[in-house]
Amino acid sequence: MRPVRVVLADDQTVVRAGFRALLDLTDDLVVVAEAADGAQAVEAVTTTRPDVVLMDIRMPRVDGLEATRRIAADPALNAVRVLILTTFGADAYVFEALRAGAAGFLLKDVEPDDLRDAIRTVATGQGLLSPTVTRRVIEEFARLQTPLANAATRLVPLTAREREVLALVATGLSNEEIGRRLMMSPLTAKTHVSRAMTKLGARDRAQLVVLAYETGLVRPGEQR
Repeated sequence: MRPVRVVLADDQTVVRAGFRALLDLTDDLVVVAEAADGAQAVEAVTTTRPDVVLMDIRMPRVDGLEATRRIAADPALNAVRVLILTTFGADAYVFEALRAGAAGFLLKDVEPDDLRDAIRTVATGQGLLSPTVTRRVIEEFARLQTPLANAATRLVPLTAREREVLALVATGLSNEEIGRRLMMSPLTAKTHVSRAMTKLGARDRAQLVVLAYETGLVRPGEQR
């Protein structure tokens, strides 16, 4: 299998060097470009078509949020997954980044093995939603959101089963866990998730989570 191709976007040279050093120690991950701001990141992604972008939020000229939005809006870059890097676990921009199209986020002090695993996870098209901190941030900023004006109609295309699966995706459950909860195979759960993505125009599981909260299908703190 070919290695996962990664672009590093951070305005601090020492931070990029540190992440590159970590990834260079791994045979199945390779850094194909670096960027010091969001504009350079978009250019690097357009040129190299990586699998994953490690994107800092706070950068000069064009920040990571806008860069993520531009990447997600380009159909030619649909296969590129953006993994947000942040110093703060409750950074207000994290939720906006997920809404803009990021597949998930990590704190910059992440353990090396966790970083490598996260890159591999999002490269396969899965949103990085398992860590408790990710769900906590999504829920915290979901509390501050005004429900979508078309919330009632946004979920109309979904079947009752797809809504049920979507609600479980929003709690961070994997396909295997959803399958056990709903008495179905992991493959069937995956099919329902894929159909929900298609009908709702979501890039990945991360955007499904955002939509589940924005439409009121799932409410912060709700247990399922």
